[in-house]
Amino acid sequence: MNTTLKHWKEAATLILAASHKLGADSLSARTPNGRSHMTRKSCFDYDVLLLKRSSTSAFMPNAYVFPGGMVHSSDFSSEWLDIFKSFSNSPNFGLRSVTQPVETRPPLFATDRLKLGSPIPGEVAFRICALRETFEESGVLLCVSKVEEKRLLQSLDGRCTTDGEGPLHYKANDLCSRELNRWRDLVNLNPSNFIKMCRELEVLPNIWALHEWSNWLTPAGRYGVKRFDTAFFICCLQEIPHALQDEKEIVCLEWSTPSDVLQSYRAQELWIAPPQVYELSRMCHVPRLDDLHSFSRQRATEGCEQLLPVVSLKDEHYTALLPGADCPSHLTHIQTAVKHEEDSALHRIVTVDPYTITLQITITPKYNHLLPVLAPTSQYDSKSRL
Repeated sequence: MNTTLKHWKEAATLILAASHKLGADSLSARTPNGRSHMTRKSCFDYDVLLLKRSSTSAFMPNAYVFPGGMVHSSDFSSEWLDIFKSFSNSPNFGLRSVTQPVETRPPLFATDRLKLGSPIPGEVAFRICALRETFEESGVLLCVSKVEEKRLLQSLDGRCTTDGEGPLHYKANDLCSRELNRWRDLVNLNPSNFIKMCRELEVLPNIWALHEWSNWLTPAGRYGVKRFDTAFFICCLQEIPHALQDEKEIVCLEWSTPSDVLQSYRAQELWIAPPQVYELSRMCHVPRLDDLHSFSRQRATEGCEQLLPVVSLKDEHYTALLPGADCPSHLTHIQTAVKHEEDSALHRIVTVDPYTITLQITITPKYNHLLPVLAPTSQYDSKSRL
């Protein structure tokens, strides 16, 4: 982990999508609190996991968020070298390489971790963080058994397909629930126990199931003093796994389609932050899980853009800037940059109030990514628009 950062703490989050059967009752059956919005008919054949933060949370209380959290020193521990020893001869533990030039990569990926005292690459450690936090907060564990480990090694040698192309997605929670619950309690007490769990259960965190999606920086003065530099990953599952909130940081969890979440947000039934609005609007291009899996897997090799929402000095509306290769990383005086721009020319998220957001699109997305869908959610059709 990078202890030299002054303004942001590094973090990771996971957009977890899982297949469901279409039907009027297929969504409401999985809703813990039974809110009516979950029974809407939808063209989506998958749901996304959202967790409601506690009202006592220091960061975004009561918000519905993707599972994730701040990186822990154990995510960069050299002990992972022994856990992943079968992949020691493969760069980044067998993760596919990214074609984005290093000078344009977000700093959390581009930073040389060896110079910071860790042999674990950022691409690996942030995936470990996302998997660990997902397990802590929701009880969903994505791991690879010894049998699956052999298949992965063979795939790296070119003897078989690697990580689930086409209709094949990943599974979670293959271990017995009693064992999972015991380890979940231990990991919640001390994140370092995630390493111990993997060693004793002889499993690997399934870092290969996570695909790089985006990178968001928390703006100044919007959600308190805490600010995060967060790696967003995405993963597609064959079926919705059993999940249970931890009743500490997380008080409720729900599986819902991207369009249903956005409709519920606009109906003020739940609150999500601008990054969630932006990313869920992106996913509305892709209502089929097979297409989402294929797209996210292929697109991830191209890299991602760093997104930094800031407040315009002129009208105090949110503005999403996209720092490029010619911009200093981790801008400390980004407000000054806004002052010299015409607001109408900025790619931005305008917030009239916490539940009213307008996306103003003025860019072409880099790295083969998607722009948010701007049409009302009721107009989404069943065909992917990639």
